[in-house]
Amino acid sequence: MSLISDRDGRLAVKLARERIETYLEGREMDLPPLPPLFKRKMGVFVTLNTYPGRELRGCIGFPEPHLPLIDALLDSAISAATRDPRFIPVRAEEMDEIVVEVTLLTPPEEIKYRDPGELPKKIKIGRDGLIAQEGPFRGLLLPQVPVEWNWNEEEFLDQTCVKAGIPPGDWREGRVRFFRFQGEIFAEESPRGEIKKVEL
Repeated sequence: MSLISDRDGRLAVKLARERIETYLEGREMDLPPLPPLFKRKMGVFVTLNTYPGRELRGCIGFPEPHLPLIDALLDSAISAATRDPRFIPVRAEEMDEIVVEVTLLTPPEEIKYRDPGELPKKIKIGRDGLIAQEGPFRGLLLPQVPVEWNWNEEEFLDQTCVKAGIPPGDWREGRVRFFRFQGEIFAEESPRGEIKKVEL
């Protein structure tokens, strides 16, 4: 799978950081000429982690490809820094100790199943991200999350339910719809440092 070239992936991370920093400092951002990919509609998430330590500081994005990538990317960058309800807003001076990560997403596809026991076999850790949905409740976990937490497939299903506010056992009763997607991840190795593609 190749959603984006390494060059465009590095540019996405640079643009996300620049948008956060200009927004937090009250400055305007001048966009450079962009490759055609950034005009395509694509899902994207921006994740902020502390450095060192790599503790989550904010993560928000667009699961569905409803907006051109550049619009979704810049909005997600601001949201990850200032609108994640789990955290207080990032301050401008914090950006010296934060690494920026961008995940580009394939469109989610529903996982069809007859027996809930089939679900763990229909996902692959390190490849798939998941969306769980039951009624009005919906939650998403990116492909890197189960790898970072060393979850197996059942734990991944449980925790995606928890993210959605759904009791984790509900998927075993066949009451939860699941969607899977893949992602390509690009991240700074250190604040404003080298940007590399992340292999899970």
